[in-house]
Amino acid sequence: MENKMNKFGLKRLLVVLAVAFACVCMWGCSDTTFEWEEKRSGAKVMGFVNDSLVMVEDYRCWHEYTDRWNGEYLEDDGCENARLCVYNYRVQEDGPRWCDSISGSWTLGLWDGQFSDSVIWGHLNVQRENSISLWKIGEKPHKISFNRNLEGCSVVFRGNSVKEWVDGTFIVRNEKSLNAGGDSCQYAVLDTVAKKVVYKRLGENLQWIKECNDVRAWDNDVYCFMPGKSAFEAVFLRNGHDTIDVPVKFTVGDFWGNVLRPNANLCSLVDGDVVCSGIVWRGGLTFIKDEKIVVDLN
Repeated sequence: MENKMNKFGLKRLLVVLAVAFACVCMWGCSDTTFEWEEKRSGAKVMGFVNDSLVMVEDYRCWHEYTDRWNGEYLEDDGCENARLCVYNYRVQEDGPRWCDSISGSWTLGLWDGQFSDSVIWGHLNVQRENSISLWKIGEKPHKISFNRNLEGCSVVFRGNSVKEWVDGTFIVRNEKSLNAGGDSCQYAVLDTVAKKVVYKRLGENLQWIKECNDVRAWDNDVYCFMPGKSAFEAVFLRNGHDTIDVPVKFTVGDFWGNVLRPNANLCSLVDGDVVCSGIVWRGGLTFIKDEKIVVDLN
C-alpha cells in the first residue's frame, strides 16, 4: 500500500512540475490581486417609505491587478452588488435601520425609482421581453413578465415614471409621452396582478393631465402637480377641478410613494389635507430643517 501511495504522490508531483514548466515556457505565469473598495459608491435616494424613512441604493466597486511574467501588467475594475438601505431622514442615527444586498454586476443600472410605499422598480422592458423588476424592503428582488397590448395607439415608449394609479394599477409614462401626437401612445396602465400592460392615448376625461409635472392616484382619485400662471403659483389638483391648498409656495411638485414634494418640501396627504414635515430635501443625500442639516447620508 505504501509503495502505491508513494508512486501516486510522485506522479502527482511530476504533473504539477510539468504544468509549471509549460506555464513559464509557453505563456508565462501571472499573479492576480483582487480587492473590493472599503466604502460603497453611487448612493442615491430611491424613495420614501413613510413620513420618516428614506430608501437609498448604493453598490460596491472592485479593482483587479494582474502582474504578468514579462513585466507587463493588466488592470480592470467594475462595480456590482447593489444594496438597498432604509434610513431615518428626520434624525441623525448611527446607521441604517435595515439593509440588504444582491450579488452580480447585472444589478447595476437596474433600479429607476419608487414603485409604491416600500417597493422600488427598475428595468422596465417593453421592447423585447416585456418585464419589470421589483424590490420590496425585507424581500429579494423579483421580475414580473407581462403581456403587452395596444389600445388606440401603435408607437410605444420607454417609461421612466411608474406611479400608483386607479383600481390598484400603475401608470407608466415619461417626460414627453403625455403630449405625444399622431398614433403614438401617451401612457400605459400596468396591472401586476393580471400581468399585463396596456398602452393608450388619453381619453377626454384625462386630457387635463397633459399639463401635469407629475401625476398619480389615491384610490380612484387622480392627483396632479400643475404649473401656475406665474412663479410660485403652481397648484395641487384632484380630478382636474378640485384645487387642494398647499401650505408652502412652490413652482413644481412631484410624488415619491406617499410623500408629496412641492419644490423641496417633504409633505403628506392626510385626510385630504397637505401636511408638511418641515424637512427639505433638494436632492442628494442631505436633509435640512430650519436651514440646518439634520441628516447627512454622504
